[in-house]
Amino acid sequence: MINKKRIFSGIQPSGNLHIGNYLGAIKNWVALQDEFESIFCVVDMHAITVPQGPETLRKKTIEIAKIYLAAGIDPKKSAIFVQSQVSEHAELMWILNTIAKMSELEKMTQFKDKSRKSGIESAGVGLFDYPVLMAADILLYGTEVVPVGEDQKQHVELARDLAKRFNQKFGETFIVPKAFIKEEGMRIMGLDDPAKKMSKSAASEYNYISLLDDEQTIRRKIKKAVTDSGSEIVYSDEKPALKNLINIFCSFSGKSFKEIEKNFVGKGYGDFKNELANVVVESLKPFQEKFNSISDEDVLKILKEGAEKVRPIAKAKLDEAKRKVGFVG
Repeated sequence: MINKKRIFSGIQPSGNLHIGNYLGAIKNWVALQDEFESIFCVVDMHAITVPQGPETLRKKTIEIAKIYLAAGIDPKKSAIFVQSQVSEHAELMWILNTIAKMSELEKMTQFKDKSRKSGIESAGVGLFDYPVLMAADILLYGTEVVPVGEDQKQHVELARDLAKRFNQKFGETFIVPKAFIKEEGMRIMGLDDPAKKMSKSAASEYNYISLLDDEQTIRRKIKKAVTDSGSEIVYSDEKPALKNLINIFCSFSGKSFKEIEKNFVGKGYGDFKNELANVVVESLKPFQEKFNSISDEDVLKILKEGAEKVRPIAKAKLDEAKRKVGFVG
């Protein structure tokens, strides 16, 4: 039997998971679970680096796990668990903190972006330290491949640097992981601003289409989506808003942008948006039916089993790291 390489990835239980999260990450994970030994986490410890209401956090944690399952992540093929239920993540983070450098963390663009709202002086230490926790998540499982979006590539680079530094200082311990960014993946931008990525924490609900939006809401959001000047349906960098909507159409329908351009010759934005809404609604229907059929009890059982499955791997790697740094066993 050929040993499969191991992948690890996760999503924070905050905000509203949207079609960009699905098309850019989760859909890809579903395909990868047949090729790799897969570990998918609900990263609740990352979520609390910004304020979260306790009840909302609990609800969202279960919701994200249901989304994983409804999208096609199979607990028979992949381990699905909640980060905070495996304490080794926090312990390894502390060890890695002692070799991480302030100058490295200060360069992280996500910290700069997120701390800009409240000002760096009042930003939490957890937000600053987020990339080290992410490095611990990855290195704890001997992860070889990390499927991430372009915005997380910098964090994977830090994980690589910390693995090399630890290995050089204390002896070979951690696999140096590689980021896996699906090249053909289309970046899904905000419906209200094609210059920025669709965001699950956007201030306006008209920025994104949630995976759990009902038909009426999806149609309303697509109808209100910004468009460019003119009325011709063409796929062009000069029409970024329309290009984004065509990318969504392509991703859900499987059609090329050339086919879509051809189908809408002589038609306007109204016709295009109406058909796009039909495609999105029909594509999300099976997913939403599956989501609604999964009980909280089923999810909690799967998450518990997932944690039990990965804990021995995490414990073995943490114990090795502790021995290497000189902790008394």
